[in-house]
Amino acid sequence: MATLFERMIQLADEVFEVKHDPNQLDVNEAVIQRLLQIHPATVSEYNEGEGPAAWVLIFPTNAELMHSFLKGKISEKELFEQTPIGVSYDCIYLCSALVLEEYRRQGIVKNLSTLSIQSICKVHPIEHLFVWAFSAVGDQCATQIAKRASLPLLRRENPKH
Repeated sequence: MATLFERMIQLADEVFEVKHDPNQLDVNEAVIQRLLQIHPATVSEYNEGEGPAAWVLIFPTNAELMHSFLKGKISEKELFEQTPIGVSYDCIYLCSALVLEEYRRQGIVKNLSTLSIQSICKVHPIEHLFVWAFSAVGDQCATQIAKRASLPLLRRENPKH
């Protein structure tokens, strides 16, 4: 039987198909280290001691990059790479959320995201959230996160759903 970690990696490959899309952010250790440099609350996981059952990645950036991304002028990978470190940010990208099936519908993603957004908002004047949802469920979750955060949500259209 696969470990929770192995199942999470498989889920990420199935949902995002990042290996077949060079424009998406391919999360590896170097990406995680840069995310943590941008802000420590960008990476979070739900783990009851047996390994991760949920991962959430969000990161703050600036409105100029957000609008370029939403209009399709830059890719998700470029959004990440062009986000400067050590500056003031005014928006947050809801990058990705994965939850193993048996842990779904428990509010884990909303709770992790809300805590991350609150942490980032303590030091940055965040005005918007934005998302590139890969499923209707992901889009609904982003809407609920935005309501919890009392921030407007902007969307990049995804032809896959």
